Amino acid sequence: MSEATLAVIGAGPAGLAAALAAAARGIHVTLIDSATEAGGQFYRQPAAGLGARRPQALHHQWRTWERLRDGLHSHEQAGRVLHLTDHHVWFVERQGSAGLTVHALLGPEQEEPAEVRADAVLLATGGYEKVLPFPGWTLPGVVTAGGAQAMLKGGLVLPGRTVVVAGTGPLLLPVAAGLATAGATVAALVDSAAPGAFVRRSRALAAHPGKVAEGARYAGQLARHRVRTLLHHTVVEAHGTERLEAVTVAALDRDGRVRPDTRRRLVCDTLAVGHGMLPHTDLADALGCRVDGMAVHVDDEQRTDVPGVWAAGETTGIGGSALALAEGHIAGRSIAARLAGREPDPRGWAAAARARERLRAFFAAVDSVYAPPAHWAEQVTDETVVCRCEEVPAGAVREAVRELGAGDLRTVKLLTRAGMGWCQGRMCGPGVAGVAGCPETAGRRPFARPVPLGVLARAGENDSR
Repeated sequence: MSEATLAVIGAGPAGLAAALAAAARGIHVTLIDSATEAGGQFYRQPAAGLGARRPQALHHQWRTWERLRDGLHSHEQAGRVLHLTDHHVWFVERQGSAGLTVHALLGPEQEEPAEVRADAVLLATGGYEKVLPFPGWTLPGVVTAGGAQAMLKGGLVLPGRTVVVAGTGPLLLPVAAGLATAGATVAALVDSAAPGAFVRRSRALAAHPGKVAEGARYAGQLARHRVRTLLHHTVVEAHGTERLEAVTVAALDRDGRVRPDTRRRLVCDTLAVGHGMLPHTDLADALGCRVDGMAVHVDDEQRTDVPGVWAAGETTGIGGSALALAEGHIAGRSIAARLAGREPDPRGWAAAARARERLRAFFAAVDSVYAPPAHWAEQVTDETVVCRCEEVPAGAVREAVRELGAGDLRTVKLLTRAGMGWCQGRMCGPGVAGVAGCPETAGRRPFARPVPLGVLARAGENDSR
């Protein structure tokens, strides 16, 4: 009887937890990731050539990372895990009773194909940042909050000398604190969340004291570096000619509209901005998995509704590393049991299940606190580019709705080309939806990333044989 095999797509917290749990129970795991090192965005490590003496200074939960890293190395040495780096997965194909085939592109140029066959697949593809447009957001010097964090963690470089961190969401706190601790002057942390929202959700937030203490530590770091925190404020416009020179921020009223009399200009050379996270659902969509709203639907074992396919971590809903670890552990144990022909025993992951439920409740409360301003699109001028790939301005989107009768994102896309570029709407989708006044939905794309025609042709030849 051949050895049961699992392909884990994504080597962040969820993927690592699942790989370790499954490998420890006799499953041969192929861990597939686009990065050169395991860890994902959360445990992103500096390149070895940079000679970082204390990489742990850029992370919390370092001991958890060491346990995952050492466990991965142990299973690799024992031959239970094969870790494939620089593999960019673009499609997962069901092969009927023969399992599944993962299609990837190799290396930074992403032109050479690779295939991995497995009896089961875990989608642990994480999430990506949501960024809403505003006048000046395309200027050099405007970066995403996660991008600024990645530069610091992975490259040991600051995105600029004087930084404004803005938007909304729990990511802003560690980004601002990390930049200030590393030597940047953080001119302000600008968050659209209202203080009253925290008060209204205080009971739900206090039910997870560890997360509250984590936030308090970041707030303490900002206080030590004398960083101004402007709650219930938003960035109205970024200014500059060749690159960013300043931003205008303003307070919001009770309805989420800008109060013109509160506008102030902050001098800076970098704006790190983000409005939360969205789950990566492309591979799940192509497989036909059920997607609820913006997240992949799973059952108590982290199974999708497609046989042989599990999902864990941010792809099932944004919830941070601890939730991803719990979901990955549950998925790994479930997969191991089912591939061995056994009914899983939920008692084996009872602690992880309890943590999962607590964290899901906590992040549901967090989502209600950290919401973008209700009327943010009113500040987007007609000249503001909303789709950077195709250079579509907001005015063209509004004209498609007002004059041409577009009532959904697909029609807006067909009439304006917004979302037809390289990113296929991954980055501009929320912004276009907001400007158009259409519901924001997960995009359905046949492939998770652009694929060379030669690779598709070869794949077609193989299927016809």
